[in-house]
Amino acid sequence: MAHEFLVKDIAFQAGLSTATVDRVINGRGGVRRPTMARIEAAIDELRKQEKEAGLKGRTYVFDVIMEAPDRFTRAVREAFESQTGGFRPLTLRARFHFTEQMRDSDLSMLLTRIGQRGSDGVVLKAPDTPAIRQAVEAMTAAGVPVVTLVTDLPGSSRLAYAGADNRMAGETAAYLIGSRLAGQNVSALLTLSSNRFRGEEERESGFRAMVRDRYPDLGIVVISEGFGKDWTTGAQVRAALARAENIRAVYSIGGGNRSVVDAFLAAGHPLPVFVAHDLDEDNLALLRAEKLSYVLHHSLEADAAHALGTLIEAKGRFPKTKRPAHSALVIVTPFNIPA
Repeated sequence: MAHEFLVKDIAFQAGLSTATVDRVINGRGGVRRPTMARIEAAIDELRKQEKEAGLKGRTYVFDVIMEAPDRFTRAVREAFESQTGGFRPLTLRARFHFTEQMRDSDLSMLLTRIGQRGSDGVVLKAPDTPAIRQAVEAMTAAGVPVVTLVTDLPGSSRLAYAGADNRMAGETAAYLIGSRLAGQNVSALLTLSSNRFRGEEERESGFRAMVRDRYPDLGIVVISEGFGKDWTTGAQVRAALARAENIRAVYSIGGGNRSVVDAFLAAGHPLPVFVAHDLDEDNLALLRAEKLSYVLHHSLEADAAHALGTLIEAKGRFPKTKRPAHSALVIVTPFNIPA
């Protein structure tokens, strides 16, 4: 059956096989509802791109690739969409490829397909693994510049990094917790989504260094591989509380914060200090309810502008601009939430 878009274009946008897309378009069944929803969303995105393509001026198409929880990728999408109009007379379009969890081989394959199809640049949040580094090297060799977002791939051929100083963020979290609990001989729980991400590793390292230097009586308990999902993170927090009764603080490096609050409540454990990252919808609600003590926030809009500007400069269309090495970090409490 004829369709307004080619099956291969829909499959590329959705990150699915052409066979799966063909089955859905032709109504042959046997496809799960979430997969059908991904295809519908891909078609909507292609329609939007087609409409935007009619705008005047030189058009650049960038690919934003992220492995992160949905609540964070929604905020990232909004940030990039808010910035694409700031580079007139150029027209910028972004193709978004988001997933909560992806194997390195699948992510490498996605990068390869993007390189084959063509792209003016890639914004990437991905684990720091040999397979990903190799894929980035291949993209660079093919003339597709790569900017890392939120978590870096230092020493790789990526063009630049857009985001906060993650080690400094970890040090800040340790200061906020340590100064509140100094001398109490209690522990802080660090929750990572995965130890595969360089940014999370740097946050943990900064936290440990500050505790070692200034708060040696503060214990550290670490959980990881919850991937920022509520159900997995909650289960890990409950297990940690069963093992260590003196946990009185949480530094959430990887998200899933509603489940953290619920786990402490169910266990009857007090949580005097809770530090998290990013003003996503979950964290805003927890701040307003005073379930979070502090949120370490940096502007995703500034990160998006930094990434897009760097990629455009790489094309020689804009003069090079000196930008800060890292995004500014702001400490948000329940009483200074930005409008």
